[in-house]
Amino acid sequence: MILPVYLYGHPVLRQEAEDVPTDYPALKELVANMLETMYRAEGVGLAAPQVGLSIRLLVLDGESVSSEFRECKGFKRVMINPVIEEYSEEEVTMEEGCLSLPGIHEKVIRSVRIRIKYADENWTEHDETIEGFAARIVQHEYEHLDGHIFIDSISPIRRQLNKGKLSNIIKGNTNCSYRTKAVRK
Repeated sequence: MILPVYLYGHPVLRQEAEDVPTDYPALKELVANMLETMYRAEGVGLAAPQVGLSIRLLVLDGESVSSEFRECKGFKRVMINPVIEEYSEEEVTMEEGCLSLPGIHEKVIRSVRIRIKYADENWTEHDETIEGFAARIVQHEYEHLDGHIFIDSISPIRRQLNKGKLSNIIKGNTNCSYRTKAVRK
């Protein structure tokens, strides 16, 4: 089932998400719905707060960008209760967008490599080092779990230049090819 993507301005996007308990009801169904939602929206990642759930759950699939970023070939993960343990000192600046902020793209500085611990959808524990664009995808989605959005990392001037677009998103004045939930509609 395709879920609505919560847009900028919804309080759930600013909350620190809670850990997912092992007995979370219908977790596998939620994961399947989040993946379907992400694919329908042509995204490479989706965090549970983006579908209105303040829990620490990410779905990621970089296959669609693997022709440009080889490290994304076969990079499909479900991350439950992830914790980034290490960020590399080496960083790179690239443009990002977000399904919760349609029409906004800005350059963001991210670590080139991260080490992350998480459980997959079968509750198998993982401790993994991820590099390149795949690491960028994880870092972007991970921020949602702490109530942050990528525009929090851009300069105040760039944020001011996007003020009109952000206001339109809050008002529901967006044109998306995917199902959304604006603050005022």
